[in-house]
Amino acid sequence: MGAGHSKSSETTSHVFTNDAPIQFSQDLVNHLSDNLASPQTDPARQSTLDAHVRSRIQAELTRLQAEESQVRQEIEQALEKENLDREVNLVGSKGTDGEESAPTSSAALKADLEHVQQRAERFLARKRLEDLPEVKLTQEALIQCYR
Repeated sequence: MGAGHSKSSETTSHVFTNDAPIQFSQDLVNHLSDNLASPQTDPARQSTLDAHVRSRIQAELTRLQAEESQVRQEIEQALEKENLDREVNLVGSKGTDGEESAPTSSAALKADLEHVQQRAERFLARKRLEDLPEVKLTQEALIQCYR
């Protein structure tokens, strides 16, 4: 309401006229026409422009790499959560005969594998002890004792 009345609806244009004629020297006209023909910039300005462009590209590259890293991390977390949910569902599912099925999650399989490896190491350690001459002599003495 008040804004419409503050400004006049008529636009006035101003035309300036110069009383003295404008004249350019022929050297200035030649210099300007030469600059239009060859659009080269001076080396100092070009190096400044190049450095500015390089810094902008580097900043954008850094930003994109950080964004990519964040997206990759989010995807990995989502996949990990999905896999854990799937494994939990498999572990908790019932078998066809009504009994609970054996755990098939990667964590359970890894624990089983470590248990088997420990048993194998203990067996090999006992086997090495049996091969020692002192153990053999003690075994033979024990056998003689029982005879």
